[in-house]
Amino acid sequence: MAGLGERFALPVLLAVIPMLAEPALAGALRRMPSLEPCQHGSWHRNHAPQGAKKAEFGVLRAATDIVAELSLARRRLEALFGEALLPVFVPPWNRIAPEHAALLPKLGFAGLSCFRGYALGPAGGPQLGNTDLDIMDWGSRTGRRPEELIAEACRLLAAKRVASSPEADAFGILMHHRDHDDAAWGFLDGFLAHATRHTAVAPTAPRSLFQIG
Repeated sequence: MAGLGERFALPVLLAVIPMLAEPALAGALRRMPSLEPCQHGSWHRNHAPQGAKKAEFGVLRAATDIVAELSLARRRLEALFGEALLPVFVPPWNRIAPEHAALLPKLGFAGLSCFRGYALGPAGGPQLGNTDLDIMDWGSRTGRRPEELIAEACRLLAAKRVASSPEADAFGILMHHRDHDDAAWGFLDGFLAHATRHTAVAPTAPRSLFQIG
């Protein structure tokens, strides 16, 4: 992942599970400036009822529990990474109830990244920067076929051209580096090589995307 970021001069938002992060990670990331850490939930535990889609911060959890858990997790990451930690929240399984997302700014988060289609509720929340393209096939847990991914990317980009939302100018790739096989890494390398050379593409760092000073 660090190699891709350096090769294409493209900072990568690295979602770190706070309560599972090892202290050695902080030293490793200091040698990998293209990887910018942010908070990935708390324990990455599923609290959804049986039969429901997995979520650590679903609607059935109490706000007081959410605030306490996220605050503790954030303090641990701050102790590990210091100023390198971006105030961006990435929920496990890309799911967080909108009412819980509304709590994030008061906890110090400036950004929230889920998957396409996610929207904040009436109570609002931090700056939203969703990803658009998931490169993994979760049935086989392998990288998806390049032709399938390219066709999907083209459809998504075409839809963005006619959209009027603030997110329409951004296109994010959802990565799962610990699960990538050769197909996933190969697609990323080829896709980024072409995309970053295109005159219509402006590679954007996470700090700029979420307007972090």
